[in-house]
Amino acid sequence: MELHVLAVGDVVGDEGVECLSRRLRALKREQDIHFTVVNGENSSGVGILPRQADQIFDAGADVITLGNHTWNRLQIARYLDDNSYILRPANYASAVPGRGWGVFDGPRGLRIGVMNLIGRCELDSNADNPFTVARRILGEMEADVVLVDFHAEATSEKGALAYHLDGKVQALWGTHTHVPTADGQVLPGGLGFITDLGMVGPSRSILGMRVDQAINRFLGGLPSRFETGEGPCKLNAVRFTIDTAKKRCTAVERVDLLEER
Repeated sequence: MELHVLAVGDVVGDEGVECLSRRLRALKREQDIHFTVVNGENSSGVGILPRQADQIFDAGADVITLGNHTWNRLQIARYLDDNSYILRPANYASAVPGRGWGVFDGPRGLRIGVMNLIGRCELDSNADNPFTVARRILGEMEADVVLVDFHAEATSEKGALAYHLDGKVQALWGTHTHVPTADGQVLPGGLGFITDLGMVGPSRSILGMRVDQAINRFLGGLPSRFETGEGPCKLNAVRFTIDTAKKRCTAVERVDLLEER
């Protein structure tokens, strides 16, 4: 069959969560989506609260992935243990709550594996090697299709992991930088790849946060707690089309939406 997967960029603040609630289900219908993965690690600005995770699931996510801000809201710790549909990075080095990968039911009995990894280059040194962890997980995972959310800073690290896993997984996308990239492609072994999905949140912002606060930081002003920005929300996502019989991605297409006010 032809499987359509929607990967949704980092959700920023309650504004981003509410945008998903307004838009995601209709977008899934328009794009004929069978399975949806949403990165929710910035739903609380930094981190995610249980109520926000519930809202994202209610909005239409099948799986939520996280990243370097997983532990900024420790209220999520028990939720990670209790709900197998929310994933934190699998390569955290210490013993932490939750799980980093899972196999989920898809259409027609399809087994869809989802893996969440975090990068180490310029991001989080307290993580195991994502390249070796990914290969180990693939040895344990029994799935028909495998998807990877690689939450990383460096574009080179994202691209290198994609080529490293080409022919072994069907789609790998980058999250974390909140800026959508235009390099969607299918690698020679059939892996669909894009460097970064983008974000869901206020469009008049710096990575979802207030513009004046970002400028103040670069000018060397006194630090302050970041607040979400203003303006209409945008929703950045990517649609991966996967031939499940051949276990290859056949198309990688941006799906971007800007709300009007």
